Amino acid sequence: MDKKERVEKRRRIAAFFGALAGIVLLCGILILKSGTKPGIILASGDKKADSNQAPADVNQQGVKEYKKVPRPDHNHPAFKERVDERKKMVATQIRARDVKDPNVLKAMLIVPRHAFIPKSQRRYAYSDYPLPIEHGQTISQPYIVAFMTDALKLKPDSKVFEIGTGSGYQAAVCAEIAREVYTIEIVEGLAKTAKERLKKLGYKNVFVKAGDGFFGWPDKGPFDAIIGTAAAKRIPEPLLEQLKPGGRMIIPTDSAWGFQYLVLITKDKDGKIHKSKVMPVRFVPMTGEVQK
Repeated sequence: MDKKERVEKRRRIAAFFGALAGIVLLCGILILKSGTKPGIILASGDKKADSNQAPADVNQQGVKEYKKVPRPDHNHPAFKERVDERKKMVATQIRARDVKDPNVLKAMLIVPRHAFIPKSQRRYAYSDYPLPIEHGQTISQPYIVAFMTDALKLKPDSKVFEIGTGSGYQAAVCAEIAREVYTIEIVEGLAKTAKERLKKLGYKNVFVKAGDGFFGWPDKGPFDAIIGTAAAKRIPEPLLEQLKPGGRMIIPTDSAWGFQYLVLITKDKDGKIHKSKVMPVRFVPMTGEVQK
């Protein structure tokens, strides 16, 4: 190889390494400009999302969509009010009666029951009995709310359907544990009030609509758990269909002798339904299609 060829070879090598250095430098600049770091998205990027706009079905969109489901934010002043009363309520009314699930106990400590009750009744908010709310309805006894929630065995990825929103208190308790709560109320005025209340309190993972709970919420099912807060004459068939295999339902039902019982319903992996009476109760009656 003569001198001229050696000089040309060195020139090509220098040009190659110069180009490579330029590419590396350009990549570094782009990374610095982006300023992004890997992380988990915990809330929806839609700042306008509220409890009236249900997200697309998470079951069909994979893990990334699941992580976008917003959680309750607890920024409302009510969460910091009457905390000692809630502690006493949980200790004496709930834990003392063998409700032991730590997630349920935590939810009952967090949710400000007084924020779901008319002003005239708020001094009784943490008492051991149901209270009247708007439209002639009631908010359930704290122990019953805890007992029914405990019976559902909720997990952080559970999707819950509730029949009978009422004040929204039961939905809020479930929303502290579960991923999403879909709740339906046949009294339109109650549905509107509950939706506004839950939105104001920061429950972005609760979705409320007015309608007849007999038919469930088919376009958002199937559900891991279903809870009824009004006494039905019979178990609505659509609810059984919308319960996932492995799912659990608890609902008050009327008996032939005029008594009401909480009935726990489970669906096994083969789709077979199992029912058991767990407790005598007294709930307002479920209205609509179920009465026909």
